[in-house]
Amino acid sequence: MKKYLLIAVMAIAGVVYAAAQPRAIGANLGGGLGFSYEHGFGEKNMLDVAVSLPLAGLFDKHYGLGASITYDWIDPFNAPVPWNEKGEWHWYMGVGGAGGVYNFADPTHWFVGAAGHIGIEYDFWFPLQLSVDWRPSFGVSNWHDNDKLGFDLRGLYGISLGVRYKF
Repeated sequence: MKKYLLIAVMAIAGVVYAAAQPRAIGANLGGGLGFSYEHGFGEKNMLDVAVSLPLAGLFDKHYGLGASITYDWIDPFNAPVPWNEKGEWHWYMGVGGAGGVYNFADPTHWFVGAAGHIGIEYDFWFPLQLSVDWRPSFGVSNWHDNDKLGFDLRGLYGISLGVRYKF
């Protein structure tokens, strides 16, 4: 019985700890239309999950979808942005993975690889966050030929502007 009570207390403490961390959800606009979710781990780390639809897919019949997840360090190297007025400036960088499908009509065209994330954000004194970031990715794809894998560098572009609601 004591074991179950200890497990229940630890589970409740874990849920409370996770719910107490800062989070943000919003949209990015750059090489595509994207949605992102940030989950903070204390003041110096966060997990960023982004899902994007390339803008080219909005104007033709080739709809694709990409996703990335990165673990980011906030103000790395202990070098914060010095000009903080009412809100706060932070810069961040991180690494993770990315993947996606180029065309839902032909899902054999896919990619998977490594992703990076570097950017700067301004946290207002009310629950709004603006950001400019770069999410490079590179890896393996079979976009050119279904029978052969190739190295894909098309994800190296992609500066985006972000607006997020903090909660």
